[in-house]
Amino acid sequence: MWIVLLVVHGLLAFLLLGAITHQTLSVWAPPRSKPGSFFARARAVPATSYVNAIIVLFIITAILGGLIYTNYRITARFTLEQGRFFKTFGAFELKEHFIALGLGLLPAYWWYWKSALAEEHPLTRKMLTTVLAFVVWWGFLVGHLANNVRGLGT
Repeated sequence: MWIVLLVVHGLLAFLLLGAITHQTLSVWAPPRSKPGSFFARARAVPATSYVNAIIVLFIITAILGGLIYTNYRITARFTLEQGRFFKTFGAFELKEHFIALGLGLLPAYWWYWKSALAEEHPLTRKMLTTVLAFVVWWGFLVGHLANNVRGLGT
């Protein structure tokens, strides 16, 4: 059961990673990119179209991570400590705090990305998107690192 939850959690995290990365590229890419370039294609989809998907994926991924966390605390944490992987253990602990901060930022993220405010506060939207992108990338990379050190299902 834990492995199924872990795989679903990883797949949802991957979808979230793609959505937030695409939105981050689209808000930071120059608006007048050369046609056919990477940035022009990244900006082809409006950044506002990702907001609801990012919020839903972030919340569901965090909930699944919370369910998996019990198993992590019982098994994987001891493996990391006994193997003296203190940097990996510390990075995972930091991941927990970043995810909590990301959950706290979601209401502000939603508020500033509402379509009625689409032309106002562009820097605030860029910063919120960038912070969430950092949180998601950190969580994704550290989660994979901790899982790879521990081994799936052991």
